[in-house]
Amino acid sequence: MVKDITIGQFFPGKSFLHKLDARTKIILTFAFIIFIFVCKNFWSMGLLCGFAIVTYLLSRLSPKIILKSFKPLLPIIFLTTVLQLYYTQKGNVLFEWKFITITDGGVYMAIFIAIRILTLLLMSSLLTYTTSPTDLTDAIEKLLSPLKVFKVDVHTFAMMMTIALRFIPILMEETDKIMKAQTARGADFESGGIVKRVKALFPIFIPLFISAFKRAIELADAMSCRCYTGGTTRTRLRQMKITYRDVVATVIMVIVCSCIVILNIKLPNVI
Repeated sequence: MVKDITIGQFFPGKSFLHKLDARTKIILTFAFIIFIFVCKNFWSMGLLCGFAIVTYLLSRLSPKIILKSFKPLLPIIFLTTVLQLYYTQKGNVLFEWKFITITDGGVYMAIFIAIRILTLLLMSSLLTYTTSPTDLTDAIEKLLSPLKVFKVDVHTFAMMMTIALRFIPILMEETDKIMKAQTARGADFESGGIVKRVKALFPIFIPLFISAFKRAIELADAMSCRCYTGGTTRTRLRQMKITYRDVVATVIMVIVCSCIVILNIKLPNVI
């Protein structure tokens, strides 16, 4: 289960999505996130879902990578869906037993929310899967550069965000090693109730924190030995440039967002 978490990983490639400027990908991803919450019916949600699937196909990533990113979050998606079934009491009653009442409005809402979460997860994952940590750091720094007027250390903030994101798969791998080592010594993480399983995880945290601090110190020392200095004095080998691909992607996103607004106005809402 630990190895299935692919958040923060980068998978090199030469697809259309990999060649997009990192700034464009960040802006379009945030626009997608905003408009996915603007969707109020299945037609607009279906349009965004189709757009997300086409975007995934353009990335040329293996389906296993996407499925791995979905797998750890399936319990959360299932719980959210069940809660929507229970709390949404609109429309005709389909099932009723004691205090449990399920309506057709609740079923529609549960399906709608599940599609929204899966689509949101797919698009947000594609951002890190197709963007290198260096490009991501430079893009965040460029986009937040107006904050320099307020004396905000933009470069340090961007670097911290990127390093934190990149540390996720490293810590997951370290957690897997610690769990295997303790399992070999007789530890049991799978049997018993929820409380017992949670208690069994406590011995993992101490070596994990020690390992995380050691890696952080080693990274800081390595950057210091290479005379790393951020901010305005730093030079870059690869300069970020807006190309025709970024223009095409932006135009398509604007068209999709415009269609969503029209569909929300013309068609009845689910929520």
